[in-house]
Amino acid sequence: MFQVGILTHQAKSGRLIVKLTQEVRPGAFIFDDGGRKLGKVIELIGPVKSPYASVAIVSGRLGKPGDPAFVER
Repeated sequence: MFQVGILTHQAKSGRLIVKLTQEVRPGAFIFDDGGRKLGKVIELIGPVKSPYASVAIVSGRLGKPGDPAFVER
């Protein structure tokens, strides 16, 4: 797994918002630093040079703002 960003907050829609530092495609699964699946990237939002990912939660664990977000290679 490798880090692709940082969790910022949970949106009113219930999705997690991740500030991306690496390219991620919609459909990718996001994991926490313990390897537990947090959710699936639904869409990319924001400016191209500073993108965010909107992640649909698939587990009860949300993580905290500032926690790292990972994807599998």
